[in-house]
Amino acid sequence: MGSSARFTQGSLFKLVLEKGSEIKIPEEPSEPSGTLPMNLAPVHMELLVDTIDSEIGSIFIISDGESLCALDYADYADRMRTLLTTRYGSFRLTPALDPAGVSSQLRAYLQGHYAALDPIAVNPGGTAFQRQVWSALRDIPPGVTVSYGELAAKLGKATAYRAVGMANSLNPVAIVIPCHRVIGANAALTGYAGGLERKRWLLKHEGVDVTQMTGHPSGGHSPQNLHPHLV
Repeated sequence: MGSSARFTQGSLFKLVLEKGSEIKIPEEPSEPSGTLPMNLAPVHMELLVDTIDSEIGSIFIISDGESLCALDYADYADRMRTLLTTRYGSFRLTPALDPAGVSSQLRAYLQGHYAALDPIAVNPGGTAFQRQVWSALRDIPPGVTVSYGELAAKLGKATAYRAVGMANSLNPVAIVIPCHRVIGANAALTGYAGGLERKRWLLKHEGVDVTQMTGHPSGGHSPQNLHPHLV
């Protein structure tokens, strides 16, 4: 393998699963945008990576060996890389089968066994406030949705729905920390970092009636633009 590999949609999961391959992602890549340098040092963190296929695309599972650190979609690998780099600086992704059992548990969830996600230990990093929001997200059961305002009120910060929305948008552990269960008032989907169609699919998978739900036109999180009638 050469000194760098193309970082294009769907390519990372093929690359990391190649036997014996290792990926190093520096804090400030010196390669052109869209390229993953492979031989830069130092590496500050060793992480394990697995991928699974699903109806909503290939999914990356990143673990420190004990807890789930990140879960994202293959076509959002740049976002995942940015969040991991912000947290760890430089790190190496090493392929692993079913790290900490998360791959098996995620497959079970996708087959309809929603409780399979409950025992998964997560280590998402973040600020104290972000961790508070992310912890509250895990208290929302499958098949239930809440608004940004309701979530903020639950945290005792009823007027902080924009801050809650921002924390929601920076969640590094999709599905397991279920930010897809947060919607706007009046059944507005409002956005999802993995795309509105995935949010709609996940909610429908969990038994939510999504037929009357409307989506934010941008398809992504826009917490800074949330209007009170949406919360």
